[in-house]
Amino acid sequence: MLTNPSQALIRNSHYFEKQNVLVLNYEADTFAHQCLEFAHHVTALALDFNHHLILSSCTNDKLQCYFGHQLPDSLASSKFESVIIYFPKAKPLMGYLLQLAAQHLSIDGQLIIVGENKGGIKSIAKLTPDYYSPPIKQDNARHCLVYVSYLTQAAPALTLSDWVSQYSLETPQGQLQICNLVGVFSEKRLDQGTELLLSHLPENLHGRVLDFGCGAGVITAALLKANPTLTIECIDINAMALLSCELTLAANNMRAKIYPSDGFNQIVGKFDGIISNPPFHDGLTNTTDIATQFVQQSATRLTSKGIWQIVANRHLPYSETIATHFGKVEVLAENNKYKLYSHQG
Repeated sequence: MLTNPSQALIRNSHYFEKQNVLVLNYEADTFAHQCLEFAHHVTALALDFNHHLILSSCTNDKLQCYFGHQLPDSLASSKFESVIIYFPKAKPLMGYLLQLAAQHLSIDGQLIIVGENKGGIKSIAKLTPDYYSPPIKQDNARHCLVYVSYLTQAAPALTLSDWVSQYSLETPQGQLQICNLVGVFSEKRLDQGTELLLSHLPENLHGRVLDFGCGAGVITAALLKANPTLTIECIDINAMALLSCELTLAANNMRAKIYPSDGFNQIVGKFDGIISNPPFHDGLTNTTDIATQFVQQSATRLTSKGIWQIVANRHLPYSETIATHFGKVEVLAENNKYKLYSHQG
């Protein structure tokens, strides 16, 4: 089943018929594969690892699928006749995607932008840099808008440092340098949930530790600040978050293993500790499914004396799930918004 933005693109397939197409930030469907009914060749770049997994099974001679913040180095200079951008849920990310698209278009190359009416796409004219022609609305269908623009002049080279915000952050473990790419959640201060978690870190944490949903790497950096001997693995599904985490650790002269994982599916073995402020948003929708699956799966991934500790919005119904899979619920601390749940084997 195609998402609404993908259905809107299919309606407008004449724009990319018989062309070599690059699709950026695609959604949880197989549009890029179905696009081959019209296009000559499709290259697709996912910024969401789950979306990449959905499409990658469709890879063939005419469809190449990648995950990351940009195409691999081997395709860095590749040009396409059309680039399709799905308007991101995190609006600040759009500027980055527009500049990335421009790296892969020749002058007069075509840019197609699609997004849901409620998702911010109506502001596209203000967001589009002057090396593109003003985007023109071409369709309004499936609660989505489709715009077309053209590259009118060469864009500046894409430099990651232009899209990174670096700032100092005070934590219970001391001051850290945080690097945050556009599209990654950050308040430039310690959010209440993470502060509650970091204020009650277990003193006996040791060995192999997992930071599930690592974001920009705040929790991992704090853990390593407190105990540099930890062997930490950081996972996330967001390419910009994974790169932010990598940059944050480098800025603090720290090291950890950083990689994408769909839940625990790309993880091997058991952990002596699992510490997390787990994500509870899926795009524009609140969901507890991610965290519920996390509780279920993490219960089987702890060593016999392992330590499991998460912070969650107090209104979300995690207690029953935690009790089911860990045998009991221990609330170490709470405030007016969050609860800190813990289990020690």
